[in-house]
Amino acid sequence: MSGRHDDSAKMAKLKELLHRRENRICADCSSPDPKWASANIGVFICLKCSGVHRSLGTHISKVLSVTLDQWSDNEIDNMIEVGGNSHANAIYEAFLPQNYSKPHPDSTQEEREKFIRSKYELQEFLEPSLRIVSHQSSDSGKHADSASHSVRSKSEVGSTVLKLQIALCSTLVSMFCNSRFNFTNPRFDLQVGMVEFIGILNVKVKGGTNLAIRDMSSSDPYVVLTLGQQKAQTKVIKANLNPVWNEELKLSVPQQYGPLKLQVFDHDMLSNDDLMGEAEIDLQPMINAAGAFGDPEMLGDMQIGRWLKSGDNALVRDSAVVVAGGEVKQELALKLQFTESGEVELEMHWIPLNM
Repeated sequence: MSGRHDDSAKMAKLKELLHRRENRICADCSSPDPKWASANIGVFICLKCSGVHRSLGTHISKVLSVTLDQWSDNEIDNMIEVGGNSHANAIYEAFLPQNYSKPHPDSTQEEREKFIRSKYELQEFLEPSLRIVSHQSSDSGKHADSASHSVRSKSEVGSTVLKLQIALCSTLVSMFCNSRFNFTNPRFDLQVGMVEFIGILNVKVKGGTNLAIRDMSSSDPYVVLTLGQQKAQTKVIKANLNPVWNEELKLSVPQQYGPLKLQVFDHDMLSNDDLMGEAEIDLQPMINAAGAFGDPEMLGDMQIGRWLKSGDNALVRDSAVVVAGGEVKQELALKLQFTESGEVELEMHWIPLNM
């Protein structure tokens, strides 16, 4: 009985991971409600893309059904360790060309195959120095030990790269702030009230466009950012539907963090402030990419990750994570939700506390 209970508990964890917002669409074509997974790569995929993954061979992608197949403990642990589609895509699509057209739910099988092979087998969109690709010889006379080595190398394609990145990212949690960051404000302590912080997020709220009207003919907008129990707020700009704030807000990022919530309000003198829209920002692509590549001061200017626009997020367009001038940055344009209109532009700057 206990064995069955343990199996059920582990499958429940897998399904909980599947039901996270970023995993409700296929990692490769964005089809809704994926029910298949690549257990060694750590992504959830749709039925059509699963067929292409199978054709790669289990040494690259081992495909399992979330609802029908028996999963081993190691396979479930690997999925949980990777963290889902946004984590994996932050690595495997870090160098996706700006104008590259990813497959969509109605793409042909040929289009899917070309993209999936490029992404996982050839690793064309991975940072070049991290690629682990073995090209199998067409010479049928090669020795068996040579073939075995090729298979082992391709096996690494499926999981070793990602596990290396995750291991690097996880070191943020265990290391302490050194003398480079000497914050005296309690909000920047590594531990505050037994909450461990892994970094500082500087958010420059640039401006808004076409914001909603909440007064007679205009609004007095301001932005509130919320991360866990922390809040930060911009100034109020009077009577302006296209405000320019250019204001920097700082938030401490805990070890266990969720999305950054952005809300725009209309300031009222005589009544409660009115909501003008909101959006959620997934911090994982930026923090994971920064952890994977290490100290940005040792890198040249380059793109290290990307948060992709989808029907499940508020992005106006894809958002690249870059190293610029020795700093990790990400610019975002967000379409406000639960409102008639409005967009807000931000620039985020990530400062890990272990550097």
